[in-house]
Amino acid sequence: MTEKPPLDSIEDEAWLGEGQSQTQLTTVCGPDGVETCDADRPAWDSKIQYVLAQVGFSVGLGNVWRFPYLCHQNGGGAFMLLYVFLLLIVGVPLFFMELAAGQSIRQGSIGVWKHISPKLAGIGYSSCMVCFYVALYYNVIIAWSLFYMGNSFQYPLPWQRCPIDVTTNDTVKECAGSSPTSYFWFRKALDITNSIDETGEFNPIMTGCLLAAWAIVSLAMIKGIKSSAKVMYFSSVFPYVVLFIFLIRGLMLDGAIDGITYMFYPKLEIWGNVQVWRQAATQVFFALGLGYGSVIAYSSYNPVHNNCHRDALMVSGINFMTSVLASLVVFVVLGFRAKNIALRCVAENLGLLSLMSSHGSNQHLVGPGWPGINMTDPSSVSIAEYREWYSHHSSMVGPNITDCSLEQEMNKGIEGTGLAFIAFTEVMALFPASPFWSTLFFLMLLNLGLSTMFGTMQGILTPLMDNFSLLGRHRTLLTVSSCALGFLIGLLFTQRSGNYFVTMFDDYSATLPLVIVVIFETISVAWVYGTDRFLDDIEVMLKWRPPVVYKYLWKYVCLLAMVGLLAASLLRMVFKRPTYTAWNQTTASEMTLEYPGWALAMIVLLIVIASLPVPIGYIHFTLKNHMVRDTRSEEGGCQEVHRELYTKCSSTEQLDSNSQHRVPSEEEEAHPRTAFLPMGNEHYRLLPQQEVEDDDDDEQDTVV
Repeated sequence: MTEKPPLDSIEDEAWLGEGQSQTQLTTVCGPDGVETCDADRPAWDSKIQYVLAQVGFSVGLGNVWRFPYLCHQNGGGAFMLLYVFLLLIVGVPLFFMELAAGQSIRQGSIGVWKHISPKLAGIGYSSCMVCFYVALYYNVIIAWSLFYMGNSFQYPLPWQRCPIDVTTNDTVKECAGSSPTSYFWFRKALDITNSIDETGEFNPIMTGCLLAAWAIVSLAMIKGIKSSAKVMYFSSVFPYVVLFIFLIRGLMLDGAIDGITYMFYPKLEIWGNVQVWRQAATQVFFALGLGYGSVIAYSSYNPVHNNCHRDALMVSGINFMTSVLASLVVFVVLGFRAKNIALRCVAENLGLLSLMSSHGSNQHLVGPGWPGINMTDPSSVSIAEYREWYSHHSSMVGPNITDCSLEQEMNKGIEGTGLAFIAFTEVMALFPASPFWSTLFFLMLLNLGLSTMFGTMQGILTPLMDNFSLLGRHRTLLTVSSCALGFLIGLLFTQRSGNYFVTMFDDYSATLPLVIVVIFETISVAWVYGTDRFLDDIEVMLKWRPPVVYKYLWKYVCLLAMVGLLAASLLRMVFKRPTYTAWNQTTASEMTLEYPGWALAMIVLLIVIASLPVPIGYIHFTLKNHMVRDTRSEEGGCQEVHRELYTKCSSTEQLDSNSQHRVPSEEEEAHPRTAFLPMGNEHYRLLPQQEVEDDDDDEQDTVV
């Protein structure tokens, strides 16, 4: 049975509202305080639809181009073990907490945290702000995928070889100094400037692609989950089909096994590095989509008795296995690429040696007496044979002859856009029927991005429609307007320096605010509402009680882990000035630059704007509470303050009283709720003072 509300909660209710019990959360305050019925809320057509939506949101581009990079840079198999450890003790409990809160209260992020603790209502608004930030730049990546997919329908692929400069009838210098794929990405796709200070004009092709991306999102979400869920059947499943196809094809490539060996070889010493723990925790955090409000929004459309604990374990497991699958694909491709580069290096060096021999120099190094070096057929010389020869004679050859190491190529970590739009495009150009593989790959990226984008937008739209009746009545207009606003602000990313702003938003706009949001979410559930009470409510939903270990994970482990992650991220920002990678057109190479002062101010502003709703919500609640108390004190004067008393009633009476209730005022919106679900057959309701005076026995039990 639900415990009685504490005295301070009852006093808060006396200040903020009259005549309404807040002991059950199945009938919740809907838009603008109006009670909503579950029957009016959209619902998933099937469990598989819901699971695909959650998996589609949590499995995104980061699984393909961020997790493999972290694995590659931080000890391979050792990093995976560390990731699984943090996933189990931090990721799954927090994911389960959000699923349970959304499913029980059946509201978006704003309504959920307002329900649990009105003082922390700002958590939901911060989640919406972060979702908006992410939606702005995430759709730009979808636009890039559309551009590359559109350019894949030609043979040879446009990034397969360098273009010719018509004025000099020679290869374009910028392309010759880098590579065809790098040139196509930086010059043809982005037409990028040399730094973030050089803004440049808008890129018309990318602007059109961005408009198309927002149009797709708008059309898919125009009818809410009813329309987006149908798209999910394809957008969530198709990437897995493509990943398996690429894995099978990749395993046939020369160098694939070298790549997989490099990936899984454990380097246990990395466990002593604090930065590796920070990166693993951050990846767990973002992989599951914690703090966005999208997990809460999706689970709010579930039946109340859905087994959300099983969902948390299942979705987390699928997410991790997807990351492993994507890593296998990435490493077999990178292994093939590294071996090709190393073999090309061997051939070029042997060509130089042959040239030097023909001029009479260094004949003793490559003569017929040296085993393994066949100058007549350089392709027959293996990398190992060349490296052995080089280790003995490197001091005797000139600086033009270099070492050719496969490991050295594999050590060059590639992540993000560099992996997708440079490294992968380079490999696919080597495949037979390259346009087919290129189209397949970028169609996969497009679907990965869209499924995550749908969840991100749901994290914005659902809370707004749940809490503002006007917006809830105009769902279509709200969806279209949000997408139009996203496109207009997104023009920032389609100017020639737009890629640098995408990097800025990706690195800084979401990380700190999301960690702050999840810290307050955990405090709200574990310390304000209470873990025992929360587990009681989950027991009613699931018909069984989750293990008690969740109580200690929520109260201590998760909270301390999030605070530690916040501290580590802040210290890193303070002691290591934020930098970005720029493309220099003159040298045809990438270089690391520090953000200018105005860009640093923009980063700080983004973080502050996203985090501000939490303290503002707390201050707003405190001031409103204080004003209501002052008003009641003035009205009462020296007379005894009107008291509101609780008495027990049956569940039938409770439902009857709720059905005849008046619409609460705005002030009543912020009531602290004392339980998520009705428990047993006993509830509490407020009685008028006169009725209580007629029942002296009840007064002894229920006086505040």
